[in-house]
Amino acid sequence: MDFIFSLVLPIVIVAVIVIIGLSCVKVVKQSKVGIIMRLGKFRKVADTGVHFLVPFLDNMSYIIDLREKVVDFPPQPVITKDNVTMQIDTVVYYRITDPVRYTFEIANPITAIENLTATTLRNIIGELDLDETLTSRDIINTKMRVILDEATDKWGIKVNRVELKNIMPPHDIQVTMEKQMRAERERRESILQAEGNKAAAILQAEGEKQSAILRAEGEAESIKKIATAKGQGEAEIITNVQKATAQGLREVFLAMKESEVDDNIIALKSIEALEKVANGNATKLVLPSDTVKFLGTFKGIKEVLSDDK
Repeated sequence: MDFIFSLVLPIVIVAVIVIIGLSCVKVVKQSKVGIIMRLGKFRKVADTGVHFLVPFLDNMSYIIDLREKVVDFPPQPVITKDNVTMQIDTVVYYRITDPVRYTFEIANPITAIENLTATTLRNIIGELDLDETLTSRDIINTKMRVILDEATDKWGIKVNRVELKNIMPPHDIQVTMEKQMRAERERRESILQAEGNKAAAILQAEGEKQSAILRAEGEAESIKKIATAKGQGEAEIITNVQKATAQGLREVFLAMKESEVDDNIIALKSIEALEKVANGNATKLVLPSDTVKFLGTFKGIKEVLSDDK
């Protein structure tokens, strides 16, 4: 029996030593730190890595996570400046910056942040009416973040962001707001429809005006072209008549020179040609002096010409 006891005792002692040794080795993971206490008193902060503790003296009492955390607090009743009670829930994003103060300066940090958030929210909303509360989320978020960050700094906590998750007015206020929004949408629809009708009427009037202008310009251009063509035609007819008359006179005088036709017949033919030139509308004939002298050689024509003068 003594032999067995003497054989087992060293094994037990070695096992106890190994167990105690392993319990004194602590590993701190990434993004975390440990708080090492010695006989109930703070000794040091254990960063990421392996740490050896003194048996029966040291103890790693706390493991603090340094990553950013998100806390969603339940809705809190708040009263606006115009005495409207509503429910608002908030979301707080925070991070631990000083593990020692976080461990020893505050007992229940999450509860403290929740109560601080509720009181701060009531103070800010109490200075705003309902419409300002619904339209000023960014302002409220900024004010709450600044106030909470300043208050939690002594606890080793950094408040990075505060968001109003939901704003829930009373049911009767919601019904009134829905009616107001519906009326506003109908008003905007009426304005848009009136503006569309106005724009369409303006476009139609401008189109009719432009069409009338183009039609008038086309008619004026057509009349101008007709008048131009008519004038050119009349001028061409007159020119052809004058050319034909001149050619006839020329042939008469040439025939007179080349033949021995009676002078009286030639004179009569000349008078007939001159009458055609006048086209029956003239009461007087104006002749060049050479023609008068030529025709004056004939007795009868000379008397007629003398009477006209």
